[in-house]
Amino acid sequence: MSSRPQSSTSIWMRDRERGARPVLNEERIVRCAIELADAEGLDGLSMRRIASLLGTGTTSLYRHITGKDELIELMVDAVYGEEGPQAEPSDDWRAELAGHARGFRAALLTHPWLAQQASRRPALGPNVIERVDRAMAVAAKATDDATLAEMVVSAVNTYVLGSVATELAEREAQRSTGMTKDEWRASVAAYVQQVVDSGRYPHFNRRILAAEDPDPDARFEFGLNCLLVGLVGAVT
Repeated sequence: MSSRPQSSTSIWMRDRERGARPVLNEERIVRCAIELADAEGLDGLSMRRIASLLGTGTTSLYRHITGKDELIELMVDAVYGEEGPQAEPSDDWRAELAGHARGFRAALLTHPWLAQQASRRPALGPNVIERVDRAMAVAAKATDDATLAEMVVSAVNTYVLGSVATELAEREAQRSTGMTKDEWRASVAAYVQQVVDSGRYPHFNRRILAAEDPDPDARFEFGLNCLLVGLVGAVT
C-alpha cells in the first residue's frame, strides 16, 4: 500500500534552523528562488538551478528543504511577509479592505508567479495566516457573521486576482510579440477602421471613437470601488 503524500505545509510543523546561521541557509535559498521565479516564472525554478546560482551542490539544498513543493510554500510565505508588521485596522472597513486589495495587487505584480499559487489551495505559513487573520478582522467590522465575513474577503481577493490576470496577460503579450500595446494597436488599425467604416457595430464604434482608455491603476480603482459599494449592500 502506498503511503499518503506529505503536504508541503509539514515544514511548519518541524524544527527548522536555529542558533548560528550557516553560510547556506533556508533564507538564502528562498530569496534566490524568489528572484529566479520573478525573472523566469515557476517553470524555470528547480533545485539544481538554485544550487548553481548559489554556487553549491544540489544535495546541500536538500539539507534545508525537502523539495520544490516545500520551497514554493516557503516562497509564498516570504512574499506575504514583505509588507512587514501592520497597524491595527481602523473601523473604516471599506478603506481597510481597499488597502488590503492594493497591497495584494502590488505583491502579485511584483511576483507574477504568485497569482498562480494564490489561486490554488492556500499556503498556510505564518505570514499568510497573519494576513488572513488581519483581513478577517477587517471584515468582522462589517459583519458579525463569520461566513459572510469570509465571503467578503474572498470577493475582494477574487477581484484582485482577476484584475491582475489581465495586467499580467498584457505583459506576456508584449513579451511574446515584442510589441507594446500602442504598437499592437497600430498593427491592427487598418482592420479596425474597416470595421468602424462598415457601420455594423455602432456600440463597438462608440467604444473605439469616443471612449478613453484608462490606465491599469484607474481601471483597478474603479472596479474596486464598485465592488466595495456592492459589499456595503450585501452586509447591511
